[in-house]
Amino acid sequence: MAVNPMKYMQPRPSSIVAALYTARDLGVDVAILHGPSGCSFKHARLLEEDGMRVLTTSLADHEFIFGGQQPLEAVLRYAEETFSPRRIAVVGTCVSMIIGEDLQSAIRNAGISTPTISVEIHAGFPENIDGVIATLEPAAAEGWISEDELERQKRLLASANEVERLRGAASRPYIEPSRGDLKHLAAERLLALARSGRKGVAIMNAKKETAYMFADELLALHQACPGASITYIANLEERGLPKVREDARRIRDELCEKGLFPVLCGALDEYGANGDTLGEKIRTLSPEFAFIVGVPHAIPPRYLEGVECISVTNGPRQVDPLRDQGHRYVVVEVDLHPRTLGVTHLVESELGAVIRSMA
Repeated sequence: MAVNPMKYMQPRPSSIVAALYTARDLGVDVAILHGPSGCSFKHARLLEEDGMRVLTTSLADHEFIFGGQQPLEAVLRYAEETFSPRRIAVVGTCVSMIIGEDLQSAIRNAGISTPTISVEIHAGFPENIDGVIATLEPAAAEGWISEDELERQKRLLASANEVERLRGAASRPYIEPSRGDLKHLAAERLLALARSGRKGVAIMNAKKETAYMFADELLALHQACPGASITYIANLEERGLPKVREDARRIRDELCEKGLFPVLCGALDEYGANGDTLGEKIRTLSPEFAFIVGVPHAIPPRYLEGVECISVTNGPRQVDPLRDQGHRYVVVEVDLHPRTLGVTHLVESELGAVIRSMA
């Protein structure tokens, strides 16, 4: 019997976790994981720091056989009585899907009045965007988002997936993780370019809340070299799900308060679809160097030919692909995502701190 070859031999994002983050972006106050207590433990804890309570039905081994409808109904009632949430999401797990739990039936039988969606998902999907779509579709059915926004999100997800497949961490079966280049070397070269009078561009193309730290790197360069011939561009237009729009507004306002007024290009959920638009801006500006932070690999390499690139990512598996695409320095901001959860102001980056120390 033929066996399908393994696509990836490295850990990939979970569709269950993607569903949880999407629920948060939709303004869900309480998410209930219907499964074992340890399922998605790390991300559940992180999301609680971001203001969304994550409960679990804590299914035990005997409930794997006899079902867990009653525990789910009990947790739903507890969530409503204890937290008075505006919205609830019940998120499936591998266990609940395998034993065939009826999440929607449990929501009806619980007798709660809080607007609640059921997310039929498990970790067996090859792409984490399945978890996002599985959350957005019932949200659209409940009127939490429009059908147009649902279709927009699907297009953006497909674009982000294609970027990862072509030039990102999903471009090879296995990529060795790397901490990237030393930050002081990258900062030294960046400052030398900026102070030389050469024409440059500094671009933030960041994914959602990670922009709270990536924006700091553009700000640090601006503060260190205020008179440099650099055009600043950031994907801070206000579109998307509620939290995404609010994050863009906050970051843009704080940058403006500190004297940096970037050209706006794209929204925080458009990082995967923004590559050609940013590439055309680069082509028009004809810079000698580019400083690109967030998701640098979204920009096709053809737009960066002859441009010296210094890029920043938060993915250790993104270093080698970026080097292969010709980026001279690739810096990794370690633990960026946990540090940008639950924040409402810019977070100083390690590279930003190094740039300021050298200035």
